[in-house]
Amino acid sequence: MSEKENNRNEEDYVGEIKGGLRPTMRLIVMGIVHKQPKSMVVIVSCQSKGEGDEEIEGDVGLELKVNFPEKAVLRNARLSGKWGSSETALSFFPFAPGEAFKMEIVCEHQQFRILVDGQPLCGFAHRQTQLASLNALRVHGDLQLTKVA
Repeated sequence: MSEKENNRNEEDYVGEIKGGLRPTMRLIVMGIVHKQPKSMVVIVSCQSKGEGDEEIEGDVGLELKVNFPEKAVLRNARLSGKWGSSETALSFFPFAPGEAFKMEIVCEHQQFRILVDGQPLCGFAHRQTQLASLNALRVHGDLQLTKVA
């Protein structure tokens, strides 16, 4: 087992979005935040191309980075290998150590709408215009996943 595989968190989740993303689709991530969390990341992306050292990471339509110590949720996208500017504005921080949560990522025509426990958290305008090419969902960080749909 390589060092990289050894360090891989058991809670890393990688799933396929069959047929790619399209408006009206809803991705659901449910879990329990660890007792002393640092971060959690949810990524909606295109599949990586190639394998091993030749692997080229696909575009990222949405990266949600939850930073627990700073009570921040950063949103960003990567197109053609380049990250855009992060968005951080929030009306509230919904995550608490040791607590369960339900995050919904709703794909609308113009944006992703993110809800946590039924409350609107933020939006993120689509930067990747080919929504159907977004066919992978990854979740990792300081949480125990209970459901991904």
